Amino acid sequence: MPEICRFFGIIIRMFFDVHDPPHFHAEYQGNKAVFDFNGNIIRGSLNSKTAIRLVREWIDLRLNELQEDWELARAGKEIKKIAPLE
Repeated sequence: MPEICRFFGIIIRMFFDVHDPPHFHAEYQGNKAVFDFNGNIIRGSLNSKTAIRLVREWIDLRLNELQEDWELARAGKEIKKIAPLE
């Protein structure tokens, strides 16, 4: 699963064999969660309110790029790296 971003110890990945709803995978200190593009956790947990807040902030800033990567992945094309939260 390709890594699309990394910030503050949080790793963001997106699968190529995507399925609805649009989502990505986040990992923080060995904990994993799946987020939709609205910031809802679909599955799993990061076990850190701060990490969850940071992921949601990143989504707000990078939503258009996430949606673009989602469409690329659905088309079987190479997805792009997305800028981290700074």
